[in-house]
Amino acid sequence: MSCALLLLLMSLALAMGTGAAVEIQRPRGVPLSSEQFYEENKPFTCLDGSSTIPFDRINDDYCDCRDGSDEPGTAACPNGSFHCTNAGFRPAFIPSSRINDGICDCCDTTDEYNSGATCQNTCREMGRKERESLQIMAEITKEGFMLKQQLIHEAKRGQEDKQGKLTELQGSKKGLEEKVEALRTVKETAEDPEKEAKERHLKSWEEQKELIRMEKDKTRMAEAFLELDDDADGYVSVAELQSHLELDPDSDGSLTETETQVRCLSSSSTLFLPLKADDEVSMPPYDTETQSLIDGAYSHLFYNLGLVPQSLICDPEFIWICRNLEKEIGFDFGPSAEFAYLYSQCYELSTSEYIYRLCPFNRVSQKPKFGGSETNLGLWGQWAGPEDSLYSVMKYDHGQGCWQGPNRSTTVKLTCGKETVVTSTSEPSRCEYLMEFTTPAVCQEPASLDEVLQGHTEL
Repeated sequence: MSCALLLLLMSLALAMGTGAAVEIQRPRGVPLSSEQFYEENKPFTCLDGSSTIPFDRINDDYCDCRDGSDEPGTAACPNGSFHCTNAGFRPAFIPSSRINDGICDCCDTTDEYNSGATCQNTCREMGRKERESLQIMAEITKEGFMLKQQLIHEAKRGQEDKQGKLTELQGSKKGLEEKVEALRTVKETAEDPEKEAKERHLKSWEEQKELIRMEKDKTRMAEAFLELDDDADGYVSVAELQSHLELDPDSDGSLTETETQVRCLSSSSTLFLPLKADDEVSMPPYDTETQSLIDGAYSHLFYNLGLVPQSLICDPEFIWICRNLEKEIGFDFGPSAEFAYLYSQCYELSTSEYIYRLCPFNRVSQKPKFGGSETNLGLWGQWAGPEDSLYSVMKYDHGQGCWQGPNRSTTVKLTCGKETVVTSTSEPSRCEYLMEFTTPAVCQEPASLDEVLQGHTEL
């Protein structure tokens, strides 16, 4: 059906609904969908099957059916309901208790047919406003969906760029590691002759040091002997030893003959005295040949390693960049990554008391406007929409604990819009927050205006 024809038919229908209620053949208060159950001049069976009554007892202001279905147009049954036709707008049901109560509940005034209330049929005006609202929503949905296609395109390109950058970084790191390993092998090979030269130098030095030690031992032994040989006869007697109380082994102030026996020395005895600390000598510098081998082993290596930014291999910032790229690439940003643009972004809503801050895929927080610390209302958890609309709800949990209560959490409901903005926030339950968030990323492919209006044929 063309849009022009549809609008023409609608105009005719509206014109018919501008005056009094449209005359219908079915009993008052019965919807068109139930007309077949009310056949004139035939017994009526209650819709719950509880009983069957003559047709003339329909709307006789006496309740015969337990479900109230025999009094669709009166207030006789407390559990009954009245159907407002509302031509030009949307049909509706109201409780039967509101029939003829002096208040117009149906926009077509049909509920006040016998109350004397002065009502105006507002269905046409309400239908016009509804159509305008539907048209605006259709336009928003259309524009939002076009923006969503852009977001999907940009997300795809962004993901490809990030994957390329990550691959490049990982490849560079691997190449650097391989180069360093190759140079390390070269170093180890170059170190062999240098290592052997060092070992020869050390061995030679140990031998020289032993000779030096022995010479010093002999000198010290001779000096000690001369000090003990008081009469310089070439022998150290018991009496001479006893005159040196510093040799007393038990420090009792006397040196017995027995104690001196082990001390009896002759000029031909061997005396071992360990080197003192100040007697230690340092190893001499490497000889020219050895130093040349050492310099040759490292010069080529250092030159090549100088070309390799080794710090990059284990640099914390490099590792952080790689890990964040991996994390972002692996995130669930929707079926076509349409929500990727929200990553690393934050959106605020200011109320009379607080500033609410939503950072998608990160956290939700609340901060007093006039001073005070920020409160964590939840960390990113998961997509939590229904099965057929999973990406319509975000869940943030494990927020800051409430006093004697649970940890705070926030549910974020996403609706279609041309802009990305937090539109409202509330706390339906203690420590459980609700945010309304519009974004083009949630917009679905729109139906045509004709299809939208056809879905509301009562308009």
